[in-house]
Amino acid sequence: MKLQLRKIYWVGLGALALSVASCKKFIKEELVTTLTEDYYKNDGGLEDLVKSAYAPLQWKFTGEQSYALHNFGVDEFREGDQFNNVRYNDYDANLNANDAFVNELWTNNYAGIRRCNQGIEMINAFNNPSSKLLGTQAQKDLRIAELKALRALYYFQMVQQFGPIPLITQVPSEAQYEFPRASVAAVYNQIIGDLRSAGPVLPWRYTSADRGRATRAMAYHFLAKAYLTRGSAVTEARGQKATDMDSVIVFADSVIALSGHALENDYGNLFNASYPDGRIAPLGENGSAPLSSKAKIDNNNNSNEIIFAAQFSGNLALAGLNNTTHLYYPGQYDAGMPGMTRDFFNGRPFRRLRPTDYSIDIFDKVNDSRFFKTFQTVFYRNVPVTATETFPKFTAANAPNPSLIGKPRVMLGDTAALFIVNPANNPITAAAIANMRYYAVFARFKRDASGAVTTDFNGNKYLAMWKFADPVRLTTTNNEARGIRNGTLARLAETYLIIAEAYGRKQDYGTALTYVNALRRRAAYKAGEERSPQIWWFLGGPNTLATTEGSNLATEALFTTNAASELYPASAGSTGSRFVHFMLNERTRELCGEFNRWEDLVRTETFFERTKQFNPDISPSFATFHKLRPIPYLQMVAQTSKGKPMGVSEMAAYQNPGY
Repeated sequence: MKLQLRKIYWVGLGALALSVASCKKFIKEELVTTLTEDYYKNDGGLEDLVKSAYAPLQWKFTGEQSYALHNFGVDEFREGDQFNNVRYNDYDANLNANDAFVNELWTNNYAGIRRCNQGIEMINAFNNPSSKLLGTQAQKDLRIAELKALRALYYFQMVQQFGPIPLITQVPSEAQYEFPRASVAAVYNQIIGDLRSAGPVLPWRYTSADRGRATRAMAYHFLAKAYLTRGSAVTEARGQKATDMDSVIVFADSVIALSGHALENDYGNLFNASYPDGRIAPLGENGSAPLSSKAKIDNNNNSNEIIFAAQFSGNLALAGLNNTTHLYYPGQYDAGMPGMTRDFFNGRPFRRLRPTDYSIDIFDKVNDSRFFKTFQTVFYRNVPVTATETFPKFTAANAPNPSLIGKPRVMLGDTAALFIVNPANNPITAAAIANMRYYAVFARFKRDASGAVTTDFNGNKYLAMWKFADPVRLTTTNNEARGIRNGTLARLAETYLIIAEAYGRKQDYGTALTYVNALRRRAAYKAGEERSPQIWWFLGGPNTLATTEGSNLATEALFTTNAASELYPASAGSTGSRFVHFMLNERTRELCGEFNRWEDLVRTETFFERTKQFNPDISPSFATFHKLRPIPYLQMVAQTSKGKPMGVSEMAAYQNPGY
């Protein structure tokens, strides 16, 4: 680990201006190619050093580690048919200490920690009263608070994945080769101490010019989450205290009441750059293929609900890998769907993840708008109509009116493919599907001519999660992978769920539900809101435009009884245990796929049971020890133990159990 840290420090500092340039909000986009450490001994250099400490936040969103470490191997998602990194979903023997992702997780977070430590020390030592940037103690304190908040976040990301880890809060004054692992309790004490120290110094909000910096809202959101994570432990030793849930409530409430952040009025406003713009033509006339715009992505990025996010640049000259999470969720729409070709709006179908049955079934699709705003069920024809095309046409037997005879059944902008999310007790007959005008229909449950119930859903054709779709991206090159969405790390809706869970763990279920229902009111359909016709075609809902708010509110009966809608596992035999699973269900309904799930299940000690029950791809080798990641071999081989290189026995003692 010593070698890794030194390499990160010297290479990282030498390339600060390059690595921070893609953090577009508060970082001046200015290319500098050659720097020395002396640059960071003046106020301008120290400002850049602080900015550089934000750069490691991007790694979570810049490659396939994004879903592998957070969305694979849990209850929400399983494998598509172009699966990579399945060791993280199957938990087979390939997930081991030599894995590249765990090594990068380690080195990336310790790179951030090193920059924070360096910045804190150098700013404390800086003394130039004439400096306009760091001339006063208040200015220095502000930057130090930012770095403490970031350091806490990097340690929080690490301790949840690895358990005990080296706790480094100073830059070594001489070569250091031994890095013992601190206890989980000690790491949480450091995280909580940093966030409590940073919070009061930071402003609740920044102006748009400084958007992206750590704020008091960010510090207190993660402080509440750290207390909740520590205090959730029942069988594990995380240093939990009886007052942890009270602390959750204090800090989460302050974010909700005082930060100035607010929930979007419509859940879809967070992701609506993913939803189609375009004219749907009158029957039999050409419309237009669905489009989106950079302005919509900018609005999504700048939502007042977002508390903290990794910033990505839309400047081609300065962008790095950028956000690639949009790649991993689409199924193959550009083959097996007549009238469809690959386009920017629907994205590149890498087909890595498809939702489990649990993720589909846990939503109330009739009353809760979040389902159809999370999963894509419709594809609109994007292939222009030609005179010689061979796509099916209306005939005298099926044309809605005689003027359409001989015309394509699906024109440009019409629905070309439909994914039907009918329940198991309402299978659609093959004959009914054949009578639909769409070119391709994929039914979740279908009854064939023999009476057998089958499904059209598979690893190639499935419901794509379109929250992260990036229909503009960095360039217009057909296979451009670099998206321009920011990577959300905290949003206010999660703060609501954090405080709700804390109240419920104190058995104050009524207050817990006030926060849950604030999100459910937002998620309900509003009167006159456009909604999927599947609600009345296949799901038994009303064909009306009335609000569903009253029908979407949660009551205590959902967890005081074994409510069928909540899919409780067998172990949920008490109100308290059902409430924890109920909150996990609420987190899926609100936060599905938002790179929290693996930590959520580990935190609540439900990881093994829920993954085993709801993820059918799990292999027989899946075991309880997989709640921690393996310590990277490269980090052990670079260390010493009692002044000597680590041997096999020392590495075994340093390694997490089971690996």
